[in-house]
Amino acid sequence: MDTRVMKRTYTWEDVESMCTDIVTQMHRQKWFPDYIVGITRGGNVPATIISNMLDVRCEALKVSLRDDSSLESNCWMACDAFGYVDESERALVKTRWDIGRRKNILIVDDINDTGETLKWIKEDWEAGCLPNETGAWKSVWNNNVKFATLTDNLSSEMDVDFWADEVNKQEQDVWLVYPWEVVGKLSARAD
Repeated sequence: MDTRVMKRTYTWEDVESMCTDIVTQMHRQKWFPDYIVGITRGGNVPATIISNMLDVRCEALKVSLRDDSSLESNCWMACDAFGYVDESERALVKTRWDIGRRKNILIVDDINDTGETLKWIKEDWEAGCLPNETGAWKSVWNNNVKFATLTDNLSSEMDVDFWADEVNKQEQDVWLVYPWEVVGKLSARAD
């Protein structure tokens, strides 16, 4: 394994092209999201671009395992993905979930690095919405809920459905720099 760290810098034009590539992949698969979820911070920008390209609403999900900050569960998104039937309607429809109510959700991040972020989302959604339906959740992932990243690390423990660029950090350590990361730091405090 090469121990040198290689730096790869993406431009705004690269990001726009990568987002176009992801949208093209979705069109080829005839899969369209009801809404898009950007993972803060790195996924918000590409999620917004893809949202604008598709004219589909965009939401945000805070998952920052690297920064040891708080995590934000969004059970309502899990319920949308699963087709959860509210208790007030269960007597009428006689079920806790309905495949016809499932929403297609595209979850976007800048990179699928180790897979831990995507794994956390899956575990959180399953635990928060019908946790005893393991078999049914298997039909949600990669069908109703798909993951897209600008860059996919081939040595990640999780697979993504759509990506535009790939690296293999097991073979070559790569430091990826997206254009929103090179903006200078400003102090919000006035002295």
